[in-house]
Amino acid sequence: MPSIGIIGAGNIGRAIATALANKGIPATLANRRGPESLAEVVASIGPAIAAGTRDEAAVKDIVFVAVNWSKLPAALADLPDFGGRIVVDTNNPIEAPLFKPFDLGGRASSEVFADMVPGARVVKAFNHLQPHLVSGDPAREGGKRVLFYSSDDAAARAEVGALIDRLGFAGIDLGSLAVGARLVQFPGGPLPALNLVKFD
Repeated sequence: MPSIGIIGAGNIGRAIATALANKGIPATLANRRGPESLAEVVASIGPAIAAGTRDEAAVKDIVFVAVNWSKLPAALADLPDFGGRIVVDTNNPIEAPLFKPFDLGGRASSEVFADMVPGARVVKAFNHLQPHLVSGDPAREGGKRVLFYSSDDAAARAEVGALIDRLGFAGIDLGSLAVGARLVQFPGGPLPALNLVKFD
């Protein structure tokens, strides 16, 4: 099983940590304030999740990044080259309270994100569902809740797809970032916030 790190302990980061903990999958959760600030959070999630530093989370085999768009450059600054490891972009280029889209110059947000994580195999996933749906029971509505994912790297897509399956979701591969990331990007894509369920 690949090691997992999560950079960002807001709503999405905690939801991903909870989904992993629900299946007993260990992960390291980090934020900008340091592991001491996360003691209560990880205790509430469960023993599979450990608090760590940003650098500790960033060296895992699969690294989830769940940070407000404006804070991404600072959150990812000075990290070493990812050396072909998988980085999951869970972010959307919009923030409360104004929810005004960031100007990305016509690029998909994952293309911009990829420039911030040199050497990474970027997978776009976990950004289109509300946090309570990510952390909740994926089979609660009688089928498997759908999670979309995309990447320009087929092996990275397959690895994240396998993790999504292990979490109990129905993963749907949307192909490349140029196609898939735009479909799930919020705002602009047609798929964000859709709570879809796949029935066998």
